Amino acid sequence: MTESLYPPSTPATRKRRRDLAPEVHAAFDAFSRAAFTDGALSAKMKQIIAVAVAHVTQCPYCIEGHTKAAQRAGATPEELMEAAWVAAEMRAGGAFAHSTIMLNALDHAHPAP
Repeated sequence: MTESLYPPSTPATRKRRRDLAPEVHAAFDAFSRAAFTDGALSAKMKQIIAVAVAHVTQCPYCIEGHTKAAQRAGATPEELMEAAWVAAEMRAGGAFAHSTIMLNALDHAHPAP
C-alpha cells in the first residue's frame, strides 16, 4: 500500500487554511505560541507532553510536528519514547477504568445472585 490515509501537510495546504479563515488562524497561532512558551513547565516539557497527547489523540501530523519541536527544545529520543509509553498506558488505562461502567450496567441489568 503506497497511498497514505493522511495527505502530506504542504506549504500550499497551510496557506489555504490560513487564507480561508485568517483571523481564526492568527488566533490559533497566537494561542499555540502562548501554550508552548516557558512557564511553570518548560517549553521542552510541554512539547514532550504534546507528543504523548498526540499519541493518545492519534494525530499523525501532531506526532510528527511535536516530535520535531520537542527535539529542537532538547528532548532526547529516550524521553520521547517514555512519553509514548505513558500515552499507551493511559489509553489502555482508560479502557480498563471504563470497565466500571460495564460492570455497573451488568449489575443493574441482571443483579448478581
